[in-house]
Amino acid sequence: MIVVDANLLIYAYTASSPEHASARRWVEAVFSGKDPVRIPWSTVHAFLRITTQSSLFEKPYTIADAASIVESWMEQPAVAVLEQGDRYWSIFRRLLRDSQIRGNLVMDAHLAALSLENGGTLFTTDKDFSRFDELRVTNPLKSK
Repeated sequence: MIVVDANLLIYAYTASSPEHASARRWVEAVFSGKDPVRIPWSTVHAFLRITTQSSLFEKPYTIADAASIVESWMEQPAVAVLEQGDRYWSIFRRLLRDSQIRGNLVMDAHLAALSLENGGTLFTTDKDFSRFDELRVTNPLKSK
C-alpha cells in the first residue's frame, strides 16, 4: 500500500515548484494505477492549508479549487482515506518516545504510525522520516 505525504501532492499541483513535473507524473500514474493508494486526513489538511496560503504563493488556490482537487483524488478507484485503527496510539506513542520526537516532527510520527499500523510504505521527499527505523520510506522523485 502506498501512503502519500503532502509534499508530493503540493509539488504536483504547484507549477512553480522545481519538482512539479516529476511529482505530477508520479501522482497521475500512481493514482490511476492498480496498487492501493491511501491518503491520511492529515495529508489532505496539509495540502489544503498550504496550497491556499497567499503568503506562500503568488496565486494560491481558492479553497473551492483545492477541495475540488482533493475530490478528484478520491474519485480514483485505487485511492482512499487512511484512518488510524486500534493499534495507532501504541505505535504512535512508541515512535514519539523512541525517536525523541517533539514540535513539528510530531506530524511525521503520526504519518509513520499510520503507515506502520497499516503495513504501508510512505512515499515522501522528506528525509526526516529516516529517523523511524522500521518505517518503509520511498522518495519517488529521487534520481536512480
